[in-house]
Amino acid sequence: MMAEIQHPLPNASWETRGYWEGAGRGEIVLQRCRSCGTVQHKPRGVCATCLSGDIEHFVASGRGTVYTFTVTNQNMAKGFAEACPYVMAYVTLEEGPRVLTNIVGCDPDTVIIGMKVTADFATQERDDGEAFAVPRFTPV
Repeated sequence: MMAEIQHPLPNASWETRGYWEGAGRGEIVLQRCRSCGTVQHKPRGVCATCLSGDIEHFVASGRGTVYTFTVTNQNMAKGFAEACPYVMAYVTLEEGPRVLTNIVGCDPDTVIIGMKVTADFATQERDDGEAFAVPRFTPV
């Protein structure tokens, strides 16, 4: 089994705070445009489709499907090098958007396109009082 990636600590902007706070609670929080209904990720201040500022946040199912992936065998970046090999993947969420993430909880050789996955969260110790986490996914 691969080691855990030691992610850099996330910093929330006014646009991304809802996403990071949701992850800290163990939830995938997405945005939906109240004007046109587009569900989007990455978080933005306006709708990427119609440019409306009438955006709401909602808790997504946390379920998705591996769209594509790669197994990383070499990485010199601190926190990532120690975790090799690891799987980076685009996961298509049930709600529509694709997220770049990593797949954990399985041998990298068992990951396949179309694999059903569910959200899992890597919590981090912080000294600033924030409760953020990094979303990742595990096979169903």
